[in-house]
Amino acid sequence: MHPIQMVDTRNQYLNIKVEVDNAIQDVLDSTAFINGEPVKTFSGNLSNYLGIEHTIPCANGTDALQIAMMALDLQPGDEIITPSFTYIATAEVIALLRLKPVFVEVDKETFCISPEAVEDAITSKTKAIVPVHLFGQAAPMEKIMDIANRHNLYVIEDNAQAIGCNYIFSDGTVKKTGTIGTIGATSFYPSKNLGAYGDGGAIFTADEKLANKINMIANHGQSKRYYHDIVGCNSRLDTLQAAILNIKLQLLEKYNEARKKVAAYYDTAFAAIPQINIPVRARYSDHVFHQYTLVLSDTNRDELIKHLADHKIPSMIYYPVPAHRQKMFDHFQSGNTMFPNTDWLTERVLSLPVHTEMNENQVDFITSTIINYFKNKSYTK
Repeated sequence: MHPIQMVDTRNQYLNIKVEVDNAIQDVLDSTAFINGEPVKTFSGNLSNYLGIEHTIPCANGTDALQIAMMALDLQPGDEIITPSFTYIATAEVIALLRLKPVFVEVDKETFCISPEAVEDAITSKTKAIVPVHLFGQAAPMEKIMDIANRHNLYVIEDNAQAIGCNYIFSDGTVKKTGTIGTIGATSFYPSKNLGAYGDGGAIFTADEKLANKINMIANHGQSKRYYHDIVGCNSRLDTLQAAILNIKLQLLEKYNEARKKVAAYYDTAFAAIPQINIPVRARYSDHVFHQYTLVLSDTNRDELIKHLADHKIPSMIYYPVPAHRQKMFDHFQSGNTMFPNTDWLTERVLSLPVHTEMNENQVDFITSTIINYFKNKSYTK
């Protein structure tokens, strides 16, 4: 049995080695390392896949969020509502732009932002909501968009963990996450469902005027070369990464289905263990399992992690310290700092390996190891 990884990028590469190597060689032969043709091709292909008019590639997912906020002309002191239970980049860029992050609670079952908490947090200074599609499942976008429309707020979707996820509206309409709000942002970090072989990101919007502005910001604020109309930054997707992503985009649906298959196997195996709550699938979301995250009860999590490690099974806690408890945000704590759901989750979540190259032997070994752990603890249902 191959060693078990949280994400097996090596074996994924080996399965597409010929195509990837040829694409890389084509870029090397062209020497168009910046803004080469593969970047334009990838942008168009990703727009077609997502069903969105405009895709602007950039250097990484954090830049994607920052550029999105810069494009909306938000001013220092403006309040941006976002969940505390997320990776730090979501809120970090808010503070970086001298905006005020307003943290809110998440739903205990889906781990995603609570619409009720969003509504309660709105003030006269609120300008935008940043929902996070966490672990591969969509935030409740229909309710979020209703709130945003009623209060005239922007919505920036953090889609770094859920590219390819379908959102199903109450009328049956289906849209890809990242294409519902004012702007969507994603990351192509190697471990993502659509991962590059280095850093990369992209920004999505249906608004042509906004797309033009985003493109300018990502390219030093220039409308044409050496003519800089606004203050921007330097954030480009490398041609090499675009060439690789063009190949992997064609496999994204297959990759997501492989993740779902692993998740279904876990679900069945853990169904009889009362100390394990398997990931909830929201009725409105097609979960693509960037992470397979359990919620443990009546269990010593650190002991379980050690037990897994002793059997050479990796696991991770996403996230042990929520944003509202990070030191970097201490000076923003003028509002609500009580998030019982978030704190409850940070003490109980545990993510298991889930990726495109997992085989049945590996998944069976992981599940058997966990089942035996609880049997030895004399736990019964």
